[in-house]
Amino acid sequence: MSNATGGLSRTLGPWMLWGLGVGYVISGMYFGWNLGLEKGGTAGLALATGVVIILYITFTFSYTELACAIPRAGGVFDYATRAIGRDLGFVAGVAQLLEFLFAPPAIAAAIGAYFHIFFPGVPVKVIAVGAFIVFTALNIYGVKAAAGFELIITLFAVFELLLFAGICFPHFQWKNIRQDALPHGWEGVWAAVPFAVWFFLGIEGVANVAEEAVRPQRNVLIGFGSALVTLIVLCVLVFLSSIGVAGWSAIVYPAPGAPSSDSPLPLALSKITGTDGWTYHLLITIGLMGLVASFHGLILAAGRATLEFGRARYLPAVMGRVHARRHTPIAALLVNMIVGVVTLFAAPTEDIITISVMGALTLYVLSMVSVLVLRRKEPELERPFRVPMYPVFPIVALVIGSVCFVAMISLNIKLSGIYFLLLALSYIWFHFFVKPTIDAKQTITT
Repeated sequence: MSNATGGLSRTLGPWMLWGLGVGYVISGMYFGWNLGLEKGGTAGLALATGVVIILYITFTFSYTELACAIPRAGGVFDYATRAIGRDLGFVAGVAQLLEFLFAPPAIAAAIGAYFHIFFPGVPVKVIAVGAFIVFTALNIYGVKAAAGFELIITLFAVFELLLFAGICFPHFQWKNIRQDALPHGWEGVWAAVPFAVWFFLGIEGVANVAEEAVRPQRNVLIGFGSALVTLIVLCVLVFLSSIGVAGWSAIVYPAPGAPSSDSPLPLALSKITGTDGWTYHLLITIGLMGLVASFHGLILAAGRATLEFGRARYLPAVMGRVHARRHTPIAALLVNMIVGVVTLFAAPTEDIITISVMGALTLYVLSMVSVLVLRRKEPELERPFRVPMYPVFPIVALVIGSVCFVAMISLNIKLSGIYFLLLALSYIWFHFFVKPTIDAKQTITT
């Protein structure tokens, strides 16, 4: 394989960026969020989601300022390094990697669960590993083909969610929304936070392709903003239509006493159409598009985040290389696939989601600090887009993100320990092995 350290090619317009922004996230409408109902009931998850929507509105506009001013593939890694130094920049970059590396295995498990409906003889994890191989290969092929595919399947996924809501709403009853609405009290609201974040987790990946966007200072704003509006509307529609059919427990447990499900929308549909009708199977087939869109899109974003770490020599240099002909980070994509497959077999979906969300919240907090510091540190920096209502938006996002992170730690002590251990081991390796080597090379050069 011929590798080069050349740049990524600029091929992505506003439609492609919208497709990526919605595609990164849309699987959160298809699965994962329903596990928050088990923790907090309808009211608990609804309250958590309302707060999280405010977080994402304020965060997205603030993050767009950074993405337009510093259009680099590393996203928060580049922003935080410039604003608050190399050490915290590294921590932010590792948190981003953990988010993007842990989310795809959770989605792969859901893809396996959906396919398993049609092919019960094929193990779920075999299907999931096959998905990793196929979509890593597509990302290796080229970013324009990958983004074009993402746009097409995202459009299908959005259409399917609208169709799902259209079928379910005639059967909607408010009594199902009110049924056992807050089973665990206010603690359930906190416990539901990671699953509310899962509704929107990944939209920040748009920033990681800013280096490949045509006119990034304009198109990244359009991509971020339109994607967020689309996702908020879909979130409300899916939440109400699916729970309103038969109550929240019907889309969490396939049967009384059964373990929680990774396929809530098929459970809701089965209450209306049964499991044998053509409508059910058609919608489930199209529904796979949503999972594939997020899975494929996050593989793309993770490849760019890993690439930037390789460019900075925080990972082996081969990880920072772009293929001379394909203009894609092949080594980074392959290593990410291996990590994803190992994670898939190592932990249950709920735990993978929780650690991924912890990485995301760390990213949100450090990126908002970066917005505030860069405004003071580099007031002359060209900012084609400026966050409205500054400094209110970044401060609100910072406060909500911090509170959500504390809530997650308090309710997930073991998983928090694993997350912080990963951060600590990464930082020790960086501080004692990587940084001295880089500094020594720079000293020799000068």
